[in-house]
Amino acid sequence: MKYLYSLALLFCLIFLSSCRNDFESSPSTGNLSFSQDTVYLDTVFSNIGSSTRNIKVYNRSDDDIIIPTINLERGESSEYRLNVDGLPGKSFENIQILANDSIFVFVETTINIDDFPNPNFEFLYEDRILFDTGGNQQDVDLVTLVQDAVFLYPQRFDDGTTETLNLGQDPNDPENDILIEGFVLEDSELNFTNEKPYVIYGYAAVANNKTINFQPGARVHFHENSGMLVSAGATVKSIGLASNDPELLENQIIFESDRLEPGFSDIPGQWGALWLTGGSTNHEFEYTTIKNGTVGILMEGLDGTQSLSLKNVQIYNNSNIGLLARNSFVRGENVVINNSGQTSMSCSFGGDYEFNHSTFVNYWSNGFRSFPTLQLDNFIQTGETTFEVNPMNATFNNCIIYGNERRELAIFENTDESFVFNFKNCLLKFEDPSGEFEEDENYQFEGPLYSGTVRNIDPMFFNTSLNDFNIESDTSGADGIGDVFTSNQVPFDLNNFPRSTSSPDAGAYESVIFPED
Repeated sequence: MKYLYSLALLFCLIFLSSCRNDFESSPSTGNLSFSQDTVYLDTVFSNIGSSTRNIKVYNRSDDDIIIPTINLERGESSEYRLNVDGLPGKSFENIQILANDSIFVFVETTINIDDFPNPNFEFLYEDRILFDTGGNQQDVDLVTLVQDAVFLYPQRFDDGTTETLNLGQDPNDPENDILIEGFVLEDSELNFTNEKPYVIYGYAAVANNKTINFQPGARVHFHENSGMLVSAGATVKSIGLASNDPELLENQIIFESDRLEPGFSDIPGQWGALWLTGGSTNHEFEYTTIKNGTVGILMEGLDGTQSLSLKNVQIYNNSNIGLLARNSFVRGENVVINNSGQTSMSCSFGGDYEFNHSTFVNYWSNGFRSFPTLQLDNFIQTGETTFEVNPMNATFNNCIIYGNERRELAIFENTDESFVFNFKNCLLKFEDPSGEFEEDENYQFEGPLYSGTVRNIDPMFFNTSLNDFNIESDTSGADGIGDVFTSNQVPFDLNNFPRSTSSPDAGAYESVIFPED
C-alpha cells in the first residue's frame, strides 16, 4: 500500500510540473531599472581605498531574465572594483535576476594619482558599468574625485613591527613603558603649506625645542588612532586668516579625519588628539578648526608663561572633550566649542585661564552625557584620601555657557590652594529647581562672582546640530548683555563683523537678523 501511495504522489508531481511554464530565463531586453544612474564615490586621497557604494539592479518584469554581460567600460585596466551579487571582479556573464526581483552591485576604488598627473593635484576619475551589449545596452556612471596628498607615517620594519614613540613609564606597570605608534617629524616636515592636504598615520611628534608651522589654508587629516604630539619646549603656530566663504573656510587651518565622505563629516572620535605635552609652550591657534577627534586639544603643564593662545578657534564633535587643559596658562577669544561626549571644556588641576567673547556649549546627541559643558577643578586624587592640589584662576568675560542639560557648569574646589574664578557679563545655563546648590558659595549667582551674568535665557542659536552658533538680534538671551571694556579688546566677532560699541553681545558672535524661512 505504501508503494502505491508513493507512486501516486510521484505521478501527481510530474503532472503538476508539466502544467507550469518553462523555468528557463529570458535574455535581458534593455529594460533594467537602477536605484541610481550615477554613483558618486566621495573624494578620496591617492592610494587610499574608498568606501563601498552600492546600486540595486531591478527586473520589474514577470519573467526571469539573464543579463548576458556586466562589465566596466575601461575593462581590466579600470581603477574600480565590482562585486555583482556576491561575485568579485570587473566583468561578469549570464547574471540571473528573477521576476520582480533585484540584485546588488557593489563598487569601490583605490587610485594612485601619480598614474594620472594633474597640475591642480586632483582630478575626476570616471568609468561606466555596462549592462548587456548592442541595442540592449544600459549603463551606470561612476565618478570619483581624487586628491593628491602628503602622507606622513611611522616606519615599518622588516620584522613586521612599526616605529613607536615612548611616552615614559607606565604608572600601573613600572617595569614597562607606554608606547604608541608614531614618529618624529624631520625639520623638513615642520612647515605645513596649503598646496596639498596632509594625511597622518600614527602620532606625528614635534621634537624638543622645535616649532611646527601651519600656513593659512592648510588641511591636516588624521587616520584612525592618530594625532599630533608636541614635546617639551616645542611650539605650535597654527595661524590662519579670515575666510570669505563660511563653508569652504579657504583661509582657515583645519584638523580633521581622513574620511572625506559626507557621512563622516561630523562623526566624533575618528582620530586622537592634538597633544601639547607638559613643558611645550607659546602655542598659537588662530582661525583654526579642529573637529571629529577624541580630544580636540590636550594642553598640559604650567611653565609660568602663556602656554596656549586661542583666537577665532572652533572645536567640534569630539567623543570625549573639546579642550582639556591641565594646570595650564590659556588665553582665548572668539572660541567656540560644541558637541563633546563628556565636557566641552575642562580646566583641570588648576591653572590660569581667561576667555573673552567665547561660546562654550554642548548639544551632544549621540548618547547619554553625564558631564556639564564647562568644568573647573584644582586637584587630582592620588590616593584613597590624598590629593595633589594647584592654584586656580579662571575668568570668563562676555561668554556663553549653555547646552541641552539642566546644569552646564561644575566647580570642584579643594581649599588647600587658592581657587579664584569670575563670570562677568555671561549667559549661563544652570537650573536648580530643588535648591540643591542654594548654600554653595561657588553658585551664588547674584553675588560678585557672577557680575552682570544672566541665567537660563535661551540664546536662540541658529542651528546647534550644524554647529552654527550665530545668535538672533532682539531675541537671544545673550543680546546686549556684554561688557564694553571687554568688547573693545575683541572688537570683531568670529565672522569678522564689528561688535557694538555700546551694547555688545555675549559669545563669539555678534547678533544678526536671521533670514526668513
